[in-house]
Amino acid sequence: MREAAEKLLLAHEKGEPIAPIIETHPGATVADAYRIQQEQVRVWTSRGDQVKGHKVGLSSPAMQQQMGVNQPDYGHLLAGMFHLEHLPIDAGAFLQPRIEPEIAFVLSGRLSGPGVTAADAIRAVDFVVPALEIVDSRITEWKISIVDTIADNASSGGVVLGSKPTPLSSVDLRLVGCTLRIGGELVATGAGGAVLGSPLNALVWLANTLGPLGIDLEPGHVVLPGSMTRAFPVRPGDAVFADMGPLGGVTAVFAADATT
Repeated sequence: MREAAEKLLLAHEKGEPIAPIIETHPGATVADAYRIQQEQVRVWTSRGDQVKGHKVGLSSPAMQQQMGVNQPDYGHLLAGMFHLEHLPIDAGAFLQPRIEPEIAFVLSGRLSGPGVTAADAIRAVDFVVPALEIVDSRITEWKISIVDTIADNASSGGVVLGSKPTPLSSVDLRLVGCTLRIGGELVATGAGGAVLGSPLNALVWLANTLGPLGIDLEPGHVVLPGSMTRAFPVRPGDAVFADMGPLGGVTAVFAADATT
């Protein structure tokens, strides 16, 4: 599996997608895919990057249908993936970027599974903010299986966080609605309930999935629970705005010149 990790790392560095892992390693399992992901994270952190949280992917029926899979997955969020709202993002830094609106959790307590309950998760959340996740694939033309997306760090690319923190006690995440606009055009609507019934369920799933692997969710970490809509392609010059009602909005702006 080290060869697959090296190929993905090279795809990141050169900006050139590779053939699906499941084609070059047809016997690869989900467990193998997570080992490939972990090897890349080990390399990135050895080079000075830092793990700042995790993401749950494929947690809504819309995303599972779009990607042809039937289960969630997770990936790591590195410090280098975070972008500031309203400041131009270099679209050329990605291979095949798409955008998703999500409700991001920011933790104040540690979550260590297994055995984490919804009550445990609620106590560990400091606040939530609206977020836009830039998903990307190092696999040619997004031809991914569950093994491919997991190996590719759950198709992670970047994160833009909104600036309005909201405590959990003041909002029902299941009922939070979302409108997603690209270039001013309404492209999708969604709701928090599309994410495993509630984004909180995704947080619990993540803590209990990571725990047996010896990984805790740490205070200060950001957790992206999954998209409220399907993902949409973005290009240089696009401005993306997600309005989440009581949670406020979040904007991602992609530089018109990909080389900027």
